[in-house]
Amino acid sequence: MAKKKATKKTVKRAAKKSVKAAKKTARKAVKKKAVKKKAVKKGVKKTARKATKKKAVKKKAVKKAAKKKVAKKKATKKKVAKKKRR
Repeated sequence: MAKKKATKKTVKRAAKKSVKAAKKTARKAVKKKAVKKKAVKKGVKKTARKATKKKAVKKKAVKKAAKKKVAKKKATKKKVAKKKRR
């Protein structure tokens, strides 16, 4: 999956497997700049699982993510780390 961009299907599949996998997928998506089209609602904070449930993999989510500057690699990585620590 590292070579491919994380698509709706891959995020959903990962989300079903486990939240950890979903987080990984979201992180990968950010690295590959798949965030532009397939952003996760309010960044990775809410985890990919919730995003797929709400089908937030749409443009609105991207706008929100961009507003919060979550669409940038560093910010997102930090948020993922914070979530993991909790």
